[in-house]
Amino acid sequence: MQWTSLFWFLMALPVDSTFECTEEAFQAILPSNATVAFTRTLAENSTFEVPIEDIAYPISPTQLRALCAVQVNVTSSPTSAFSFGLFLPDDWNSRFLVVGNGGFSGGINWLDMGAGLEYGFAVMSTDTGHNASGGDITWALNLPEKKIDFGYRAMHGSTVLAKHIVEAYYATVPKYNYFSGCSTGGRQGLKEVEMFPDDFDGVLAGAPAWWTSHLQPWTVKLGLLNLPLDAPHHIPPILFPIIGDEVLKQCDHQDGVLDQIISDPRGCEFNAEALLCESDVVDQLTDRCLTASQIETVKKIYNDYVEVDETFVFPRLELGSEEHWDFGLGRDQPSKLGTEYVKYFLLDDPDWDFYDYGHEIVEMADKLQPGNATVVNFDFSPFQKKGGKLLQYHGMSDALIPTGSSVYLYEQVLAMMKPKGIPLDDWFRFFLVPGGLHCSGSPANMNAPWYFAGANQAGDLGQSPGTVSGARSLRNANHDALLALMAWTENGTAPDHIIATKWNDDATMDRISRQRPLCPYPQFAILKGGSSDPNDPSAWSCTTSDERGRLRVQSNSAGPHRIL
Repeated sequence: MQWTSLFWFLMALPVDSTFECTEEAFQAILPSNATVAFTRTLAENSTFEVPIEDIAYPISPTQLRALCAVQVNVTSSPTSAFSFGLFLPDDWNSRFLVVGNGGFSGGINWLDMGAGLEYGFAVMSTDTGHNASGGDITWALNLPEKKIDFGYRAMHGSTVLAKHIVEAYYATVPKYNYFSGCSTGGRQGLKEVEMFPDDFDGVLAGAPAWWTSHLQPWTVKLGLLNLPLDAPHHIPPILFPIIGDEVLKQCDHQDGVLDQIISDPRGCEFNAEALLCESDVVDQLTDRCLTASQIETVKKIYNDYVEVDETFVFPRLELGSEEHWDFGLGRDQPSKLGTEYVKYFLLDDPDWDFYDYGHEIVEMADKLQPGNATVVNFDFSPFQKKGGKLLQYHGMSDALIPTGSSVYLYEQVLAMMKPKGIPLDDWFRFFLVPGGLHCSGSPANMNAPWYFAGANQAGDLGQSPGTVSGARSLRNANHDALLALMAWTENGTAPDHIIATKWNDDATMDRISRQRPLCPYPQFAILKGGSSDPNDPSAWSCTTSDERGRLRVQSNSAGPHRIL
């Protein structure tokens, strides 16, 4: 059944105001290609036991609100199917929330659903059409329909059907519909904005993996920079922290504040040769140094991926991203998110050797766009015209998806919208997170404020983060990105900053040690004059008054160019 036909079919179905949490009740309102897998009624403070087959998201959320849980399986084509889960709270806030996925994961994200439930949302997550861990892409081999499910169809189809279930269960239409996701979840949110602008009123998109046809090949290219293991230019992972410490030493003060945070990596004039070993060095770890060949590898890592004809392919890793270099640079082969994408998602060739990688892989990915996973149309005006609000963010120490890819997206949307007379600030705001890693956390040598209730962040704090006083005390639009998005969407209160938090011990949220305002791009935070405490958010203000906007990306009608 086509999704346009499904929409009108669902609209014609009756709504029962005495809906019960039973398989029979849900099955009665579903189309013929959908079946109920199970329902569960949970009392207050219960634990939802994640089904054992959900290997991508195995953590069971605890201390939940009283709710009805349901899982629905949907046939999307003769060779594909997807599932989604719903938490329907007894105490509903009259709003619907969808949470995203990560990597190439196939599974329902019950833990993040539990975090959304704490606000009172009816919450949904899709399995994207398969069951696998985030780095396993073997499921895609020669299955184009499954790739389409992953690319966009499972998310959109699950959203449409879940909305109908919510309406039937509560006998009323949700007042507002929201999305929250990071990484692949961020990509899912942007694909919804691009392809299905009516699905959501507000979208929170973190560190989005939106440029699939370039991001995944770049992941292969990045890994090859540090291979093979026996090459003179190879940097053993044990030396990565030494590089990170030298970067912090050189770059911390160059943003104007000595605070153990690199707030302006593009503004740092990093001298890699400061790490060069003396000629008589025996132990690099003891002397904390690199060889000349390894220094050249460092320089390549910190430079954009540009082909010999000056074609820009993908942005660099930023200075300050070293803590997570092991993911893409520290193994005997590039990350599977790159190699398995080429093997199973692009070429359908399990025997492909990553040492055969060349620019033709990027060209093929751009041409074929398997699964239609990449955001290719930057005209978001339909979403803007219907009143939608888009809030995007990205950690500046992210080593999994370079920060510059989000900046590039923002610049492309700006280039598309500005000639139409559509200012971005009215509906699209983008926040950089100084010292922020991928989706959550901060490098140990920075300990930068990173928590602002972004996607996945509550789950990273524990199984029941919503019930912990440390997180609840920040449940307001100044400290919580989801609440900031809601205030913007429902009341027109645009976020002029969001305060990020770092605890002394993030695991226990025992005591707030640092807070810092995140500013909407291209603004940045500067410390006010006087003897201000840099750990106090009131000591900072957002401004565009100097020349620090170095993360901007140049573009023209001919296409992308080098990042400055």
